[in-house]
Amino acid sequence: MTMKKIIRVILSYIILIALGIFFTFPFIWVLSTSFKGPGENLFTWPPKFIPQNPTLENYVTVFRKVPMIRYFLNTIIITSLGVIFQVILAALAAYPLARLEWKGKDLVFKFILLPLLIPMEGALIVNFITILKMGLYDRYLAVVLPSAVSIFGIFLMRQHYLSVPAELEDAARIDGCNEFQVFWKITFPLVRPATAALAIFAFTAYWNSLLWPLIVLRTPTKYPIQVGLSQLSSTFEPNFRTASAAMVIAMIPILTFFYLTQRYFIEGYKGAIIE
Repeated sequence: MTMKKIIRVILSYIILIALGIFFTFPFIWVLSTSFKGPGENLFTWPPKFIPQNPTLENYVTVFRKVPMIRYFLNTIIITSLGVIFQVILAALAAYPLARLEWKGKDLVFKFILLPLLIPMEGALIVNFITILKMGLYDRYLAVVLPSAVSIFGIFLMRQHYLSVPAELEDAARIDGCNEFQVFWKITFPLVRPATAALAIFAFTAYWNSLLWPLIVLRTPTKYPIQVGLSQLSSTFEPNFRTASAAMVIAMIPILTFFYLTQRYFIEGYKGAIIE
C-alpha cells in the first residue's frame, strides 16, 4: 500500500470511530442512568458512565408503576401484524413490476414512488377520517392498516427480484408451474435477504411508532410501548432514572431482532443499492 492509501484508511477509521462514539453515546448514557440511584448526579461533566452504587430499583419501579407487560403485548400484536402485512403485500406488489412484461409498468412504478415526497403528517387527516369511516377507531388494525403497504418495501423487493435469473422462472414454467407457483416456490425464496431487511425496517417502525397510535387509540390498555413511555413524564414526575430504565426495556426487542437478522439486513441493503 502506498502512503496515500494508508493515510486514507487511517482517516476513514478515525471518522468511523468518531461517528460510532457519537451515535452510541446517548444509548450508553441512558443505560448507565438506568442503574444509578437517587443520590448520584446524572449531569456531571465529564459524564460518569459507571454507577457508584448500581441498583435495579429503577427497573422494579417501571414494572410496579406502569403496565409494561400490557404495553409489550399490545406492541407485539401491532408489530407482528404490521410486519406480516408489509412483507406479504410488498412482495406481491413488487413481483409484477419486476418479473412480468406488461405495458406501462415503469410508469406505474414511478407513480407508486411519488407519495414518498409527501410527509407522513400530510396524510394524517385523510387516514384518520378513513379509519373512522371503516369503524376501526380504537382498534389495533387502525394502527397497522395505513402503513400496511410500504412504498420503500415495494422498491426494495423489486430491486432484488430484478437480480433473479430469468432462466429459473422459465424452467419452472416448462415444468408446469403457474405464475403464482413461480413466485412462491422460485422467486420469493431467492430474495430472502430483502425480505429480512424489510422485516427489520417494518419491525423497527411499528415498534417505535408514537404519533399515529396516540391519535387512533383511545383506551390506555391498548397503548403500544412508545405511547406508554410518553406518559412517563406525568407518572414519574420527570424521573430520568426510571424513564431511562423504561427506554432500555423498550430497546431490548429491537436490538435482539436486529442481532438475529443483521446478516440478511446487510445483504438486502447492499443488493438494493447494487441493482
